[in-house]
Amino acid sequence: MDRVSDRYGSDVLSGDWRAPKNGRAVEHPADHGLVVEEVMTDWCGEIVAVDRDLDTLTLEDRRGKRRTFPLGPGFLLEGKPVILTAPVRQKAPAKPTRTASGSVAVANAPARVARASRIFVEGRHDAELVEKVWGDDLRIEGVVVEFLGGVDDLADHLRDFKPGPQRRVGVLVDHLVAGSKESRIAQGIARSPVGKHVLIVGHPFIDVWQAVKPDRLGLSTWPTIPRSIEWKHGVCQHLGWPHRNQADIARAWQQILARVGSYADLEPALLGRVEELIDFVTEPAA
Repeated sequence: MDRVSDRYGSDVLSGDWRAPKNGRAVEHPADHGLVVEEVMTDWCGEIVAVDRDLDTLTLEDRRGKRRTFPLGPGFLLEGKPVILTAPVRQKAPAKPTRTASGSVAVANAPARVARASRIFVEGRHDAELVEKVWGDDLRIEGVVVEFLGGVDDLADHLRDFKPGPQRRVGVLVDHLVAGSKESRIAQGIARSPVGKHVLIVGHPFIDVWQAVKPDRLGLSTWPTIPRSIEWKHGVCQHLGWPHRNQADIARAWQQILARVGSYADLEPALLGRVEELIDFVTEPAA
């Protein structure tokens, strides 16, 4: 016997046949900046405030007018019904366990009273880079970093400072390579009466800019600049940055410094030297 055919097809009452044409409302957090429409009043605006105590939200329309509504159902988001709920509170970010230099972070540690010992660096850019990466460590240790404005007058600065067993000086020098002017100055100071209280170390880079890993700037290597061109101006020219005056160079450095978040963004040839200086000026006097 043939099966009787279903004249009416599938069961018209099966499935969610009462569902609205736009779908059923779902919960959605009332995040600031969300644009919604209140269905009873047709008021459309951006969520600019949520009051958890009163269980309300405030909408601002495109004319800047504001109106407050209760949280809950009765809103459309991109044409779909939603039940607006108070947004989830953001947890406070976890405190870092390491400083930018990689040292163990000490929470809420007060800055130590400054030691008599000092670290000297050649210029402002050197000082700003050291502060950004080692600043937390230096404050805990009570070490002050001063910039000289060049290494040529280092002997005069040391004469004024009067290094001694309780007043050690660590000096970071750019381009400290064999046969350079910087190396001759360092050797002369090492042979002087204050030499045993002064540690001069350096990195091989022409300028501390090169201590930042080049890939942080989208470079495979730092460019080679002809000696006839001032190095920083040549680098800016290579990168397509303004370099007409010192203000342009200062802005260029700030762009480079902004790419440095921690020791991982710096070359090892600088990292070891700075750590060596910090150890020297903080170790107990013999």
